[in-house]
Amino acid sequence: MDKFMTTLQQIWHTKKLRNQILFTLFALMIFRLAAHVTIPGADVEKIRFLLDQAQGTGSLLNVFSMLTGGAMENFSIVLMGLTPYINASIIMQLLGVIVPSLEELKKEGEVGQKKINQYTRLLTIPLAFVQSYGMMMLINRFSPGGQIIDTGDMSIMIPMMLTVTAGTMFLMWLGEMITEKGLGNGISILIFAGIVATVPSQIAGALQAATAPVILGLIVATVVLTIFVVYVAEADRRVPVVYASRRTGGQQKSFLPMKINQAGMIPIIFAVSLVSMPSILAQFFVQSNSGTLVTIGEFFMKNFNPGSPTMMYNVFYAFLIFAFTFFYVGITFEPKKVAENIQKRGGYIPGYRPGKETTTFLENTSGRLAFWGGLFLSTVAIIPTLFQGWLSGGAGTISLFISGAGMIIVVSVVLDIIRRINAQLVMHDYNKL
Repeated sequence: MDKFMTTLQQIWHTKKLRNQILFTLFALMIFRLAAHVTIPGADVEKIRFLLDQAQGTGSLLNVFSMLTGGAMENFSIVLMGLTPYINASIIMQLLGVIVPSLEELKKEGEVGQKKINQYTRLLTIPLAFVQSYGMMMLINRFSPGGQIIDTGDMSIMIPMMLTVTAGTMFLMWLGEMITEKGLGNGISILIFAGIVATVPSQIAGALQAATAPVILGLIVATVVLTIFVVYVAEADRRVPVVYASRRTGGQQKSFLPMKINQAGMIPIIFAVSLVSMPSILAQFFVQSNSGTLVTIGEFFMKNFNPGSPTMMYNVFYAFLIFAFTFFYVGITFEPKKVAENIQKRGGYIPGYRPGKETTTFLENTSGRLAFWGGLFLSTVAIIPTLFQGWLSGGAGTISLFISGAGMIIVVSVVLDIIRRINAQLVMHDYNKL
């Protein structure tokens, strides 16, 4: 306890770190306030009634409500959250592999990355506008008593769509401000805040619906899952590297740390954005005049509902995470560049010649780590859904206090913040010498 208090005092007396933390907390407060600002003209009571009616039935709307930190319950100006920005990022990542000009921009380093970020922001605007219409249509599809929003009246719809689009762009700007002036990656921190905001309601729901043994089981399962996620998130493969020492004329041994989970939480965020697509499309297909589309829609509603995941849904979800892990690691980790940097510094990996042989070794090592990292992410993501299915036999629709995907995001963000705080404290102590 004394050590903890000492650390808090050190943080408070480190001016730069203190300002970063205060700015981050202020930005999160603004985010949570925005989640309670209702879109003008919206009938919030009807939407809350709709969500209450869907509670415990595995509704897609409740899933979206949790992902946006409860913004849907208030029909907030940040109704879409950062989903359009995430989708724009996915599209730009894919185009970066396909389009030669974007691939060249990636090679330009920081300048090229700034241009890609600008393209991502511009792409977010039309995506947010289109997805806001789809979200409002989706709300009407779930309403048993008719339309909640008059989607046919453009004088109502367009102002709402523009408001929701502006809300998404505001969150994107707020995230970038946190990255620049706060502590950590702003987009990740906002997603983290949205997930954490739903935890109290999840706990309250579990306490009301479950028995004492089930509650104890939920607590134990949550703690075990947290420990497992932290352990794997911090695990790495230390590749030995030997450098020639110019001062002593001898050799200096070091290592290249390669994390098992190299992709972090990015594959989870990408997969969550895509895995709900079949269920969304199903809401429109079942209203079609085409018998084929109705059949497809019913199939999607039965097998790809994130609120009540089936085995097919879990397999699809796990596959997306696994595939995105390999994809993301493949575009972010450059074995050839790492091998060249080691060689330029006069180093080599024991047993492998500098150049092509070292590059091949790093490629193979990265591929094996991506396999285990993808397996880890996929497993943690679907374990809570399997646990929920097991509990549903005797405790209704009880689930873990936080989903597997949410757990990985929360742990990744917290560990990143801890690392940044420690680095700032070390730099502060170093500057005093």
